Amino acid sequence: MHRRVERCRVAQRSVLMSATPAFSVCVYCGSRNGASPAYVEVAKTVGQWIGAHNGQLVYGGGNNGLMGVVAQAAADAGAPVVGIIPKALQTTENTRTACTELHVVDTMHERKRMMAERADAFIALPGGIGTFEEFFEVWTWRQLGYHDKPIGLLNTQGYYDGLLSFAQSSVQQGFLSDWQMDLIRSDSDPASLLRELVQAAGFTPAPKLAEL
Repeated sequence: MHRRVERCRVAQRSVLMSATPAFSVCVYCGSRNGASPAYVEVAKTVGQWIGAHNGQLVYGGGNNGLMGVVAQAAADAGAPVVGIIPKALQTTENTRTACTELHVVDTMHERKRMMAERADAFIALPGGIGTFEEFFEVWTWRQLGYHDKPIGLLNTQGYYDGLLSFAQSSVQQGFLSDWQMDLIRSDSDPASLLRELVQAAGFTPAPKLAEL
């Protein structure tokens, strides 16, 4: 009897361990789909990659635009989805109630703090001013030493070419340094960038799903 109970406990622990995500990626992206179908496709790819590699998605909790696309793709691929949304934006961003975890917080500051705490790495997809602000803030936190988590900019169809060019011009004008630019990684290939970020965070994507 004792052996059967112990075997059951071991099996339960194994199930719990297998259900634990290997890593968490915070995704910043637009609450619109954007003008090009490529933006929707890349959001799907990001969500699928996270799920296929036993990862967890942390994002803003909305169901509109690329936010909803990446969350649905991650969930369909088996990833836990952690959504964090301020009370004031529940209607505007169409809260995704199907999240594995849904946290409704009081302020934007609390949202961004919790997203950062729950993530091992950050990636910004195409988006608008909210995405820019989240990306720049987490980059600022990194250069101030508030965290040491890797940050990626997914430059789909050259969407962030202008931003990167502007940042380089700030280096030339003496307002940014090369070491600050080195704190972010940019790539147009979502799988390559995600793998680089996850590995830089100290994790290895599940070997059985090495490629998507």
